[in-house]
Amino acid sequence: MILPVDPAPLVAVTGQGEKRFSIEIANDPSERQAGLMFRKDMADDHGMLFVFEAPQPVGFWMRNTVMPLDLIFIGQDGRVKAIRRGEPFSDAVISPGEPVRFVLELKAGTAAKEGIADGDLVRHPAIAAAPVPSAPPAGNGDAPNVNDKPNP
Repeated sequence: MILPVDPAPLVAVTGQGEKRFSIEIANDPSERQAGLMFRKDMADDHGMLFVFEAPQPVGFWMRNTVMPLDLIFIGQDGRVKAIRRGEPFSDAVISPGEPVRFVLELKAGTAAKEGIADGDLVRHPAIAAAPVPSAPPAGNGDAPNVNDKPNP
């Protein structure tokens, strides 16, 4: 499945500077299930961002995926949690070992070539706009209640 290219670039903020990628966004179950299956080629600066409804344990496999890929697992905060390699046609489960909110798939070797590492920040409007599950209401946060006064 080829999805439209998002007009906004995805930016990885690395120790080598900002790296920009054009991306397709897979944000519903059928798009996430198809992913990059059957693709034979992809530009070096292109990828697919998988957006999940909430941080969760995820597992990917490469059945019907022709190209080797880098899978970059990203937390709710936009930080890289893990980078794994996916081998073509493999049924082996690829997982970061912790819940994540986003996964970026790039051509294999791109993460190393561009200096993307654990802890780097990944920016894109889809990441910034993702609601934080169970977040306190805006403006209330952990502010003390004005009615809670210490006893004299």
